[in-house]
Amino acid sequence: MIQQTEIYKLAQFSQSAGFGGKIAPDVLHALLNAPTSSLSGFPNLLVGSDHRDDAAVLETGHGEAVVSTADFFAPFIDDAYDFGRIAAANALNNIYAMGGEPLLAVAILGWPFDKIPAEIAGQILDGSRALCAEAGIPLAGGHSIESAAPFFGLAATGKVRLNHLKQNSTATEGCCLYLTKPLGTGMLATALQRETLSAEHTELALSQMTKLNTFGTFLGKLPYVKALTHVSGYGLLGHLATMAENSGLSAEIDFHKVPVLPILDEYRTPENIPAGSHRNWTLFGEKTSELTEEQRFLLADPQLSGGLLIAVDPRSATLFEQVAFEYKLHLKAFGQLIEKSEKAIYVR
Repeated sequence: MIQQTEIYKLAQFSQSAGFGGKIAPDVLHALLNAPTSSLSGFPNLLVGSDHRDDAAVLETGHGEAVVSTADFFAPFIDDAYDFGRIAAANALNNIYAMGGEPLLAVAILGWPFDKIPAEIAGQILDGSRALCAEAGIPLAGGHSIESAAPFFGLAATGKVRLNHLKQNSTATEGCCLYLTKPLGTGMLATALQRETLSAEHTELALSQMTKLNTFGTFLGKLPYVKALTHVSGYGLLGHLATMAENSGLSAEIDFHKVPVLPILDEYRTPENIPAGSHRNWTLFGEKTSELTEEQRFLLADPQLSGGLLIAVDPRSATLFEQVAFEYKLHLKAFGQLIEKSEKAIYVR
């Protein structure tokens, strides 16, 4: 966080609680899979838009592939520098979710120059550049337009060995489910917007949202990690439903084992439920068994730069937990993938 001579209320421009205004998956699927959008003529395109994965992957030869992703959204906090850091982490974490390693990024910026000084946009770029440097890559350029409301993000490029590539559609029955970051950043970000989040808890929320999921590159090397995805705007509910359905399975989870930020109870009020939670429940609620209100809003809580959702062969679960511990991650399974049933997710 850096000092700004004047705090501009950047979050006022967000119409969707700052969680990107994501398009409904069925609408997006129709747009990307129209008859004119066939990708059948590109046999070296290993991952396209068919499974709504975190990035596209193109084989380049010699057992290697390039990974490409883009992610941008409206600011949901007023601090421009921190918003730049979060936006950068959110985009780069899509590369890690494929088992890949980022190489470079370029910025995507829309800015209302008649409403907010250009120097505030510069602070967003500074934050993004700092986060890219932490990832060991350059922010190598970008593109900007004048827009009615601000938005920012990155187009990022990475690489992955073909035998390290992970997808959200390759889980197998019996896989144990793990999550590398606790849920709750959506509610905390909303509390921050409402100026009810304490300074200490603001730092905790920022540390969560700016943490790079570099563990994903390592996970690519583990054959017993069967599927992987980045939990972000659609919440655990949406991303788990997508993984289960794309793999031809259903998921069964123990709600009390789902990792949650320990401070969340202080902010779990109706005022702090982000608009994205209601949207996610509308989109994915029918795919889920009956839930309590508490379960619904937590599982649907949209995450900004959330953790990795990992599906692990159950025969290697103990080994995986030991490996994660060596990576300073204390992970415990919160569910498993089961034979496909009526619902995508069953919560007990």
